[in-house]
Amino acid sequence: MSKTKLLAGISGFLLLSIPALAHHGFTMFEMDKNVTLTGTVEAYDWFNPHTHLTIKVDPDAVADKSMAGTWDVEGAAPSIMARQGWNKITYKVGDPITVVVHPLKNGGKGASLFYAVRPDGSRLYQDIARPKDEQGKN
Repeated sequence: MSKTKLLAGISGFLLLSIPALAHHGFTMFEMDKNVTLTGTVEAYDWFNPHTHLTIKVDPDAVADKSMAGTWDVEGAAPSIMARQGWNKITYKVGDPITVVVHPLKNGGKGASLFYAVRPDGSRLYQDIARPKDEQGKN
């Protein structure tokens, strides 16, 4: 009987640990490097655990041809981004978009979102981590 309880306890612990193992940190991204991507939204996924923007960067629109192609840009969780002004219809497929991102260290076409630039030039951050301007405002 005690072996059965022990096995059930260990199994339950391992089952509950799976989500924690699936989550990753930001070590795969160059958090000290900012890259600007301008292109077209191919997909905007507003799902947990992270939102994702798929952005097509046109090779004719960039001087550095290595920047062209389809990028997967990972944002924060929808609940965090919603507090910053994002929602599930902030972007639609086909919308023009400019984002500043932290690229993957391995050089792949993936990145962590820093902020999006709105048509009026204002910034839409993914979370509260943002630099202060000269007046100490975000």
